[in-house]
Amino acid sequence: MKISRTLATTVAAAVTAPVVLLSATPALADAKPASSTQAQQQGESGKPSIEQLEKAAAKAQKAYDDAVAAAKAGEAAIDALRSEDAPLNVAAKEAQEQADNAATVKKADDKALADAKAALAALPDDATDEQKAAAQKAVTDAQAVAETAARAKKAADAHAKKAVKAREDARVAAFTELGKLQKAEKKALAAKKAADKALADAEAAAGGQDCSYESKLTTAITRLPSKIAAGSTTDFAVHVTNGTDKTLDKVVPHVNFHATDKTGRNIIDDALHLQWSTSSSKAWQSVGTSGDAGSISPLKAGASADVKLRLKVDADAPAGEGLAFVAGDYVQNDKSCGGNLPTEYPFKIVAAGDNAGGGAKPGASTSPNAGTKPQGGKSATPVTSATPVATATGTLAHTGSSSALPKLAAAAGAAVALGAIALVVGRRRKAGSAS
Repeated sequence: MKISRTLATTVAAAVTAPVVLLSATPALADAKPASSTQAQQQGESGKPSIEQLEKAAAKAQKAYDDAVAAAKAGEAAIDALRSEDAPLNVAAKEAQEQADNAATVKKADDKALADAKAALAALPDDATDEQKAAAQKAVTDAQAVAETAARAKKAADAHAKKAVKAREDARVAAFTELGKLQKAEKKALAAKKAADKALADAEAAAGGQDCSYESKLTTAITRLPSKIAAGSTTDFAVHVTNGTDKTLDKVVPHVNFHATDKTGRNIIDDALHLQWSTSSSKAWQSVGTSGDAGSISPLKAGASADVKLRLKVDADAPAGEGLAFVAGDYVQNDKSCGGNLPTEYPFKIVAAGDNAGGGAKPGASTSPNAGTKPQGGKSATPVTSATPVATATGTLAHTGSSSALPKLAAAAGAAVALGAIALVVGRRRKAGSAS
């Protein structure tokens, strides 16, 4: 189990439900870890067992596979409708050709009628009755032919219009159905990911790979303004330093942004869009819910590296308070792993056009992760607030910011405490299995 991945999930849960998380922390600190077998067979405190989660994940996978197949069938149906030899296309083409032919015939018959009328009008004054009668009959005959041609063209046009409408209606219906199938596919994918994550978290908690706490792996956000305007794009970075005496084969920084409006009651995370880029992967890519922001492979002892980050804030985002969280973990080629605890960086969201600037600071500590402890210590970076806020990791200092920030900070503090508890539990489990 990667420490920072668990912490990223815990931080997200803390921000959305800080009261529940804060009240649950003391109980977690006193709880004893259940055995792996017990967790698998019975689940914990009424939670689904691993076997139940495996069945749920398999069911979600099948539903997703079925949704993918259905969406592909929908795309195939559209391709079939677009084919030249599709029945509706053939019918529409033939009907249009008939309408075009009818129009050509009508045009010729109309000209013949006009010519007959012109011939009748051109008869000399001394024309015989037989000549006049013949010319008049020619006009009458041409009139009848022209009227027949007009009716034929009208019928052909109506038939062509109907055939074309049938083709277009079928295409619209196919695209509408495809849209529904694609939405169902996205929904099934989200359900699959949630089921897979629930299973992975349960397996990790029940005795997966234990990772060690590593305070000498430091992750710090640099160049993040303390004020960020709605509608703006901000470029900054995560600076990762390997302070250990060994090469870390793969280091993954994790970054999460959370914010509320000025009331502190409404979460506005959806207005924040975070992307990452590295020297080996230059194209900007979205930071997902896990908070993964690329990777550095490898990072030698004593070396540092940067991951570029870009934050886009929606233009209609309300003014408010936010916290950025950064942590890091590593995985070695021998499957051993470790990581540090999150550091918090407060910032403000201001209205579009307001001046933004000033660097967001992690707190009193000069090193983002200096002094962090997996058990019994304070948060690496105590975030300040207008009123001291008691959290599971300590008391926050006075600085005069709004009331929204302490709620986020309190939740973050609880998340760090939970992460430390999870680390201690992992160590105890490892020690117990070695005895």
